[in-house]
Amino acid sequence: MRQRFDQQLNLGILPIAEVQLPLKSRDELPPILRGLQYIFTTPLLNEKVFRLLEEKICKGKKKTGRKGMDLWHILVLSVVRHGLNTNWDRLELMANHDALIRSILGVQSTQFQGTGIEFAYQSIIDNVSQIDQQLLKEINQLVVEAGHELLKKKDQEKIVLELKTDSYALETNVHFPTDLNLLWDSSRKCLDTVKAIKEETSLVGWRKVKHIRKTIKSKYRMASHQVFAGKNEKQKKEAVKEYLQAVGTLQ
Repeated sequence: MRQRFDQQLNLGILPIAEVQLPLKSRDELPPILRGLQYIFTTPLLNEKVFRLLEEKICKGKKKTGRKGMDLWHILVLSVVRHGLNTNWDRLELMANHDALIRSILGVQSTQFQGTGIEFAYQSIIDNVSQIDQQLLKEINQLVVEAGHELLKKKDQEKIVLELKTDSYALETNVHFPTDLNLLWDSSRKCLDTVKAIKEETSLVGWRKVKHIRKTIKSKYRMASHQVFAGKNEKQKKEAVKEYLQAVGTLQ
């Protein structure tokens, strides 16, 4: 038997709507908890989300028997787990010892009232794992639609959606640019493009794409070896000349 949420608050339990979150924090957790708080305190959105949860978790099950984890607790822990990309061990620790998360769960008690509800490790796994990616996407869509409605209320004439993105540097293998290797890179990509077009269309005249690529690469390596390791200037010029002639066949 499951219920959406225990409506009878125990003495010393802070109502979820009154939980103060550190909104100036740059950590990922406060925005996640604020979204969950909005779901809980918005009746129309709350009803839609719980209907999805009931259809997924409670469908075909009897409404009698031993009490299971509340649907709200399952939702909160599932969203926190996926939002922070954390593991079960850390989720169990946060569910039982993180004051902010426990406040949004509606189980955080003041010190003089005891520790409040505690969640067993295996119980968290068995219950939270019932919410899959598809259900989370459906809930996310409901939240997005609710956000659009908020914008409409603020400005009936003009709705401006803003998206904040971030970028980062990714380590990769970038060679030092020289005339020789830049010419090889451009030739290689040209041949790759021709090959892709040939596979999708009836392009004629490029039967020897593989041979041309092999020839240019060979001339590139010979020229590169002569320029950077050779000592004979005449051989250097000859190797580069042959390389340029091979690339010139692409015209």
